[in-house]
Amino acid sequence: MRQMMERQGITEELKARDQMEWVRLVNGIRNMAEEIVLKELMYI
Repeated sequence: MRQMMERQGITEELKARDQMEWVRLVNGIRNMAEEIVLKELMYI
């Protein structure tokens, strides 16, 4: 998730400036990561 956050520019500065936006973006990253893991598990 950390790499995905870095690629999309989700930083601690954003967290300090706009917490709600930061939470929204991090939740999106978390959902994408979860989908990737579940997809990989289905193919194994």
